[in-house]
Amino acid sequence: MRGRSGMTLAAVMSVAVMTACGGSEPGEGSDAGAASAWALTGGSEDAFRASFDSWNNAHPDQKISSEWFANDAYKEKIRTAVGSGKSPTLIYSWAGGTLADYVRNDSVVDITDGTRDLVDRVLPSVAANGTVDGRTYAVPNTQSQPSVLYYNRKLLDDAGVEPPATWEELMAAVEKLKGDGVTPVALAGQSVWPELMWIQYLTDRIGGPEAFQRVLDGKPGAWSQPAITEAATRIKELVDAGAFGEGFASVNADAGADVALVHTGRAAMLLQGSWVYPTFRSDAPDFVSDGKLGHTAFPTLEGGTGDPSNIVGNPTNFWSVSADAPKKAREAAVGYLNEEVFSEEHIDALLDTGTVPPVEGLEEKISEADDADYLGFVYDMVRDAEHFQLSWDQALPPGQAQELLTNLSKLFLGKSTPKQFTKAMDATL
Repeated sequence: MRGRSGMTLAAVMSVAVMTACGGSEPGEGSDAGAASAWALTGGSEDAFRASFDSWNNAHPDQKISSEWFANDAYKEKIRTAVGSGKSPTLIYSWAGGTLADYVRNDSVVDITDGTRDLVDRVLPSVAANGTVDGRTYAVPNTQSQPSVLYYNRKLLDDAGVEPPATWEELMAAVEKLKGDGVTPVALAGQSVWPELMWIQYLTDRIGGPEAFQRVLDGKPGAWSQPAITEAATRIKELVDAGAFGEGFASVNADAGADVALVHTGRAAMLLQGSWVYPTFRSDAPDFVSDGKLGHTAFPTLEGGTGDPSNIVGNPTNFWSVSADAPKKAREAAVGYLNEEVFSEEHIDALLDTGTVPPVEGLEEKISEADDADYLGFVYDMVRDAEHFQLSWDQALPPGQAQELLTNLSKLFLGKSTPKQFTKAMDATL
């Protein structure tokens, strides 16, 4: 996915899914009582690897082995592994509906008492996402991940447009950029989940966080309420205007193809999670260091009731401890969580990769970082947000989340209308 700065755009876009670095099941070829972890490639991978190395060096009798997967491949593999009782000791997740499902099925253990030191280091609003009925079943493990509107400064300058602050400015920019033969907005439609950021931000800007809360509460007709219906209509407006170009359905996020479209000058803007910034840095270091990559918040919509400071994405990712793991492995995992995650070394490693951990009091460290402008922007977004909405495919129960991705893809591809989208989703309540 990342770290392949020498790859051409054509090569990047030809990669559909990265496979794991190793294919063994937990326990195969190693001490059956040893702890294991699966995590994601790219982004803050280096910081994860450093934290495992630090723990393993200090605890040779409690080592944790690790395997690495691309996002989409991981989601498929972990679902099967947890269901079959063959998950790694440390289960990487986005909390939300998936965590609730894990707790309900006794797939993960209560780690409240063993992780108090770690939880004390984390922003309370972020740590709360790992609790169920007042007990901790998952703890934050990496950076905050708001969705950011990135842009190629040169392409916008050449088209004579400013970074869009309003919906009207965004639509005007789309028309001007198309006139210059540039894809206005890169979108990894093959992966589908990047499309969530558009409907989430639009729904929130139009109706505030209360709109999606009705869905979470299972209110009848919640998907066809005005805020979501209008959000779906705005998406159709974007698609009909050619905002995403003609080939977005073949663009894969795991391959970093949406990022590549921006730094190679094929697309002007990209709405993506802050986890892609390290990809920009590794794949196009000069593009970033020369100040050609810009960033801004999602545009406002006139008449909307959502607070402009509201953000969507993931407060962070989380570690849970598998209930199927041997006692020795669970003890090692909990010890690692409490000692290594968001230690000073881990915080520094995350900042060095261009990501912002969800801990308080980072202003001074950020001001001294090479990426101070960007890191400060993200840190301020998270710290000052009136509301931080978890990605819908993680907030919802797994079955409903899959239906959402299926129906959202149809909406973006023009295979269903906004009314058909909301009707299909109402049927999942």
